[in-house]
Amino acid sequence: MPIKKENRARYPKNWREIADKIRERAGQMCEGSPAFPDCRAENGKPHPVTSSKVVLTVAHLDHTPENCDAANLKAWCQRCHLVYDAPHHAANAAVTRALKKAAANPTIPMFELEEA
Repeated sequence: MPIKKENRARYPKNWREIADKIRERAGQMCEGSPAFPDCRAENGKPHPVTSSKVVLTVAHLDHTPENCDAANLKAWCQRCHLVYDAPHHAANAAVTRALKKAAANPTIPMFELEEA
């Protein structure tokens, strides 16, 4: 997953080194996620289910880029990473929509935005 420009400062300067160590720990294969525990898609090869080229990513289990403890990091294929992050992405999108709605109409009380 590419790091968004606004989040880059949250990652340590040696993030690439940390991520490389996690991929090495995993043997350049997906470590399997809660949704797909047996996934072992190999980095750079076609994914056995999706056939897309696997780009092994490194996921923060707690979604906190500052927490780079090895126990909080997993090497995952795009499929495992995206499925794991889907609820987190949906929550962030809801907040973004609410903020845009509030900016467009500042007379709407915040409790109405939470229900939207």
